[in-house]
Amino acid sequence: MEKFRLGRTGLIVTRTAFGVLPLQRVQMDEAVKILRKAYDYGITFFDTANAYTDSEEKIGNAFAGGRRQNIVIATKSGASDKQTVAKHIELSLRRLRTDYIDLFQFHNPDVIPDPNDPDGAFAAALEAKKKGYIRHIGLTNHRIALAKQAVESGNFETLQFPFSYLATEDETALVRQCEKLDIGFIAMKGLSGGLLTNARACAAFMRQYPNVAPIWGIQHEEELDEWVRLDGEDLTLTGELQAVINHDRAELAGSFCRGCGYCMPCPVGIEINNAARMNMLLRRSPYQRLITEDYYKKMHLIDDCLECGQCKSRCPYGLNTPELLKAMLKDYDEFYAAHH
Repeated sequence: MEKFRLGRTGLIVTRTAFGVLPLQRVQMDEAVKILRKAYDYGITFFDTANAYTDSEEKIGNAFAGGRRQNIVIATKSGASDKQTVAKHIELSLRRLRTDYIDLFQFHNPDVIPDPNDPDGAFAAALEAKKKGYIRHIGLTNHRIALAKQAVESGNFETLQFPFSYLATEDETALVRQCEKLDIGFIAMKGLSGGLLTNARACAAFMRQYPNVAPIWGIQHEEELDEWVRLDGEDLTLTGELQAVINHDRAELAGSFCRGCGYCMPCPVGIEINNAARMNMLLRRSPYQRLITEDYYKKMHLIDDCLECGQCKSRCPYGLNTPELLKAMLKDYDEFYAAHH
């Protein structure tokens, strides 16, 4: 499989990377089987997070022992204080059944961690690095402004950010800036949360950016098989594939919520950053907590929308948020009815 250098980390990883988040929904034995099959195919880069329920344990069970030294594991902590980040790193090490983490990432922080704060999250990462618990430090985010700050700070070796062929000019410029500064760019949501369905077009788009490692969220063996097959094929962006991309951009660019939260707060209490990407949450993460009676009531706050337009005016991506919320509620109600 094609490999490349992940920015100044110096880590050599497969261009096709495995996003482990969806494996939360797969039983342990099946998840281990899929992960080992990915390893046998030659995939070497696996991305997870402390918050992804049992996904770290699944990686640990799949790769402990002789396989570990042949792969690169990236995980994350969403904590903002030194003590909790340190606990998360130690917990991740136990779950992953390893004595080091190749890439530790701050998980979608609201503010950029300060390396000069002795009690902050960054201090815990630096101490863990000195101990050999982690080898490289990166950051993930959904907010373009914070992502730019992280890149400009020079404190992070990698950036993980949503990137697909629905990307804006600003997002594409961010990828180019990372390439210029030798910061590894890890692309999450390469299918735009499930909006995009042409895997070949998605893969061909990514292939244009030599510094990008797309982490494809994989839940089923057939998904793994498809990404591996595409990795070995000529992915020239043909006129036919460009037509697919152009069509999807025209039809879907206004429907991809990155979950950045700039639209918040809502006057009637709608959790817009979750509700506006509900179709992705229901189908890619454990859904049981999302179809409780309490969550049903949360979603139906959309019925109380004042049409004030505040969320729409704040969206940095120009989404028609009220219309998107209505569509998500319809999708949610169908899913809820099917599972009750």
